[in-house]
Amino acid sequence: MFLSSVSRRMGLALLGTLVLAQAHALDITGAGATFPYPVYAKWAEAYKAATGNGLNYQSIGSGGGIKQIKANTVDFGATDKPLTKEELDHDQLLQWPMVVGGVVPVVNLQGIASGQLKLSGPLLADIYLGKVKKWNDPAIAALNKGVHLPNQDILVVSRSDGSGTTFIFTNYLSKVSAEWKEKVGNNTSVRWPTGINGKGNEGVASYVRQQPGSIGYVEYAYALQNKMTSVQLRNRDGQYVAPDAKSFGAAAANGNWKAAAGFYEILTDEPGKASWPITGATFILMHKTQEHADRAKVALDFFAWAYAHGGKAALALDYIPMPENVVKLVETEWKHSLKDASGKPVR
Repeated sequence: MFLSSVSRRMGLALLGTLVLAQAHALDITGAGATFPYPVYAKWAEAYKAATGNGLNYQSIGSGGGIKQIKANTVDFGATDKPLTKEELDHDQLLQWPMVVGGVVPVVNLQGIASGQLKLSGPLLADIYLGKVKKWNDPAIAALNKGVHLPNQDILVVSRSDGSGTTFIFTNYLSKVSAEWKEKVGNNTSVRWPTGINGKGNEGVASYVRQQPGSIGYVEYAYALQNKMTSVQLRNRDGQYVAPDAKSFGAAAANGNWKAAAGFYEILTDEPGKASWPITGATFILMHKTQEHADRAKVALDFFAWAYAHGGKAALALDYIPMPENVVKLVETEWKHSLKDASGKPVR
């Protein structure tokens, strides 16, 4: 009888502890860029295990993330296209970089392995302009002596949705091709001169895998996960480089974040012999004044945890963690700019 009573009390105490833990657990919501989705998903899983707090992140593209944070329907938005200081001030938003990665051209060519095909920026632009139509075109053959190039039509695959990955890709093409800059330009969504479109990195990856002779562009983690064939690109210093953490890091090292108003920094076509030319940071957006300070604090706790403990997971997926000096700049900006309704810092 005594043991039964003790057992009941212990059971009730344990139940009370579980209920209390559940009461304190809080799930936050975010939406936006597909570019960082693989690492955000990995961080969210680890953070949930460590704290009990969950993250529901909708991978809907940067354009959707910007719209949702402006509409105040999520705790944070995510975008690969940084907003200018003027845009941030207009909507009273704070922006900061979370992680760095790379956008890579991928192809579906029988007999061609990853890193075997070489392209230059201007040639990549001409392919996406529809000017270079065959894989054995002399312009491609000139860069790939000894590589068997098929007499096959090039099927260009692009993004159909508003996308930060597209912003990074078209920003690069605009820097290396005056014709691209004039005719198509640089944005999260553009009018593609040729080819077919897929939704999200997932959609582009799926089309390229299914369509022989195709070329697309995806965030590097998607290329790895789908075992896709990536190309080497000639960078600003004239060197052919492969996409990986080392070449992304070489490009990221050129970022001058301290001088970047609103952390607006674009890392495409950076100098350096080892730099991958289509590198970019991905950014978080939150409202400067937080009506729900408890939710905002959990969000900031998650981002602080990711900065402090998420580096290994990021590197495993070939993203580059933000340098410690940049993290300090960001966390200082949180204290200065993210306030609750009474004007006190959220964190």
